[in-house]
Amino acid sequence: PGRGAGPGLAGGDGDDSLYPIAVLIDELRNEDVQLRLNSIKKLSTIALALGVERTRTELLPFLTDTIYDEDEVLLALAEQLGNFTGLVGGPDFAHCLLDSVRLLAVEACVSIAQLLSQEDLEALVMPTLRQAAEDKSWRVRYMVADKFSELQKAVGPKITLNDLIPAFQNLLKDCEAEVRAAAAHKVKELCENLPSEGRETIIMNQILPCIKELVSDTNQHVKSALASVIMGLSTILGKENTIEHLLPLFLAQLKDECPEVRLNIISNLDCVNEVIGIRQLSQSLLPAIVELAEDAKWRVRLAIIEYMPLLAGQLGVEFFDEKLNSLCMAWLVDHVYAIREAATNNLMKLVQKFGTEWAQNTIVPKVLVMANDPNYLHRMTTLFCINALSEACGQEITTKQMLPIVLKMAGDQVANVRFNVAKSLQKIGPILDTDALQEEVKPVLQKLGQDEDMDVKYFAQEAISVLALA
Repeated sequence: PGRGAGPGLAGGDGDDSLYPIAVLIDELRNEDVQLRLNSIKKLSTIALALGVERTRTELLPFLTDTIYDEDEVLLALAEQLGNFTGLVGGPDFAHCLLDSVRLLAVEACVSIAQLLSQEDLEALVMPTLRQAAEDKSWRVRYMVADKFSELQKAVGPKITLNDLIPAFQNLLKDCEAEVRAAAAHKVKELCENLPSEGRETIIMNQILPCIKELVSDTNQHVKSALASVIMGLSTILGKENTIEHLLPLFLAQLKDECPEVRLNIISNLDCVNEVIGIRQLSQSLLPAIVELAEDAKWRVRLAIIEYMPLLAGQLGVEFFDEKLNSLCMAWLVDHVYAIREAATNNLMKLVQKFGTEWAQNTIVPKVLVMANDPNYLHRMTTLFCINALSEACGQEITTKQMLPIVLKMAGDQVANVRFNVAKSLQKIGPILDTDALQEEVKPVLQKLGQDEDMDVKYFAQEAISVLALA
């Protein structure tokens, strides 16, 4: 007799070639999950040894009967059996696989559905899929959500409309956040892959109501997953639907307390812009962005500043100058240092995007005006901006427009400003030509090197040595 593994399967005592199989089958019944997992990974070896006939008639039924297992083991099994088509004798026998194990379902359905006709699909694959989509284990439902696009392509439009759409609605409302998030990620692909005829109606009536609920989901991963794809629906649904139905959702997401949700919306504005146009966008989403830019919580302001270069790139220079430039300047005099610092960096990135001519006409004059501000913190911001902008603006603008202001500030009555002048000269020195360094910078640094304030002296002497002006 065999080794306690059911008749036939383990082979007789004399049949050495099948001995390891008997061992594996014992392992499949072992209490230790890890052992069971390992033996499942060797299933294809067993199937090869048994040949297609015995794999179909003995191995698969054995698996189906014996394994009611941990999700993890079922997932491993599903993965193995997804590649089993060849081992049971090819497409003609693929249906055998679908008799195996409840989870198999998903991985295997994707592989097998592509091989079957619509009738066979309906008879063989769909019962398994319907069950998997409502499986009691969330991992199985998660897998259905995760493989949704492949399933949709494999089963074709008719089954998608009758079966997959209702299943998808349920996955978007699943009690487990992981499942909802996986489904939310697939929203745009699902909609894109629907047949164009009747697509809009299906989305508006069956998908959109579920999406509206997810916008205020309690779980931030779900909201973030949705925000990463939702903007893409505007191209599918067109201008009027976007304005009427999607914009309110985008607005809600822009104001979400989770930074990732906001970022996902802001970083995908360009595709909405293409559909509804800049004017409509500026009337709807922009006020929300401005509101965030002036939010009482400084961390919210900081987040918006960090999106600015991205926004500027998407909206273009004219629009930026008209709507957003004044915001960027206002941040330079924010009462929180972290905001002033971020605003300075932001200007540098904007100059890299829009070029030096734009900087010269639009930014530099506004920055330099602040050098005369009665508040010494604002005067210092001028210096920080010059440090950040000098490289992007290049030698000519730095020498002609910025340097005179820095040199003039060397006479400031606040020591804090004077030592920042020394630091700025050290920073912009390498951009200047030797004439400017010798004739204009050196005398000023020497004077600061004799300053009564210790810090001013220190930074002036450091600048002289770094710039090799001693």
